[in-house]
Order: sequence, then structure tokens, then C-alpha cells
Amino acid sequence: MSITVEELPDSRQWTTGANLSVEFSYQVRGTASDVDAKNAMLGEAPSSYQYLTRQSSQIEPVAIDTANPDGCIWKGTVRYGRASQDSEPPETGESTFSFDTGGGTQHVTQSISTVNKYAPAGKAAPDFKGAVGVTHDSVEGVDITVPVYNFSETHYLADAAVTGAYKATLFNLTGKTNNASWNGFAAGECLFLGASGSKRGDDDWEITFRFAASPNRTGLTVGEISGIDKKGWEYMWVRYADAEDAAAKAIVKKPVAVYVEKVYEEGDFSGLGI
Repeated sequence: MSITVEELPDSRQWTTGANLSVEFSYQVRGTASDVDAKNAMLGEAPSSYQYLTRQSSQIEPVAIDTANPDGCIWKGTVRYGRASQDSEPPETGESTFSFDTGGGTQHVTQSISTVNKYAPAGKAAPDFKGAVGVTHDSVEGVDITVPVYNFSETHYLADAAVTGAYKATLFNLTGKTNNASWNGFAAGECLFLGASGSKRGDDDWEITFRFAASPNRTGLTVGEISGIDKKGWEYMWVRYADAEDAAAKAIVKKPVAVYVEKVYEEGDFSGLGI
């Protein structure tokens, strides 16, 4: 007789609250070996259940006859819980980090390059020098995804460090870009989106800092205008004017000037204390 594993009717008992867990109960038949019984049970039990991971197992004899393994019975349980349930909470001075590179959306009126243009046989398509969505009297542009690195840092700061003046510093730096190199980002690349915090008991504070980063760019070209530099969170826009395209025998919109605007104030990120 081979080893058989059967889930019992009283299986899947939940414990709710801080120690959220669920236990699966099994009956194992067909072996006098506790090791074989346990391995057979674990082979039947799922490696995870819902959002819980398998954490421990137990096997105990019910009826054992070494001379008749087919008649042996074992009862076993497999316990599932949260993966972080047994970990210690972070201590003062420790940090945790998270990020995503999903990017942001930006409306642009100028392409990197015009890959192709087409016109009826015997005619030339007007050359707009990369302008996108040109109409008779405007340049409509298009919304694109641009590189934006969103990340947050959670720090556990001593109570003595989180003073009224420090909270005011966080407030004043919100919505500002770094005025100097900071944590691997060049000046102008990182935008502080603000912080939120709460006190843990009497000893320290749990504060989450949120940021977004966008790369600085140099040597950009727009139409026939080159040598353009902009910092990550500066805003660049293009001025267009009518021009004659002799080859196409048409009046077109062409970029005649590029403007780089400072729209965020700068701040000293060393004041964040992280």
C-alpha cells in the first residue's frame, strides 16, 4: 500500500489579529516512518495559502505498527502566516526603502527626430523640424511617458531629533529641488515631495520621506537649435513661427526659440537629516 494523505474536515482553522495565521490538518496513512509521513504531507500541502506563506509543520502518531506499515496513521498540521510576522520591528536609526520607475507624463510639442514623412506622388511633405501635431495655426503636441524615478525612504529617528524646528524644515523643503549633489543625484535632479511621520511609543519617530527624480539633460537639439541644457525639474518649451518650406511650397510651423524655465525653488537637502 502506498502512502496516502487526506486533508481533515477540521482543517483550515484561522487565527486573526496581530498573529494572523491558518492551519491545515492532515491524516497520513501507509508508513511507519515519521520522516516519510512528514514529507508526504508537505508534498500535499500548498507552499503558500492566500497571502500567507508556509512557516512550520508538525506530525504526530495516532496508530503505529512497525510490523504492519499499511495500518499506520499519523496526524499532521501545516501552519501558514505572514512572511514578516516573526521579524523584529526596525530599531532607532534603521531605514527601509521602496521605489518605482513607472515614469511621469509630459506634454511635448517636439519629437526627438522625424523618422519619416510621406506625401502624394510628385509632392513633398512639409518639413516641420520635429514639431508634432502641426495644424494651420498651432502645434498640438502629444502626451508621452518621461523618466521619473519615484522613491520613498522610511527612517526611524530618535525623539530628540524630531523637534519643532526640524518639522518646519521638512515643511519648508517640500516642493523644492536639491541645490547640490545629494545621495547620488546631481543638483536639480531630485524633488522632495514631502514627509509624513508618527511617534512610536516614547523613544523614536517613524518618518517616511517621498521623492521624485528626473535626469538633467545637456546638448539637446530642437529643430535647428542646438546646445540646449536643462536640469531635471526645469520646464522647457518651444516657440514656433510660420516659415516657408520651399520644397513643399507650403507655410509651416518651425521652432524659432527654446526656453528653459525654473519652476521649482531649490533647497538644502542636508536639512532632511537622512
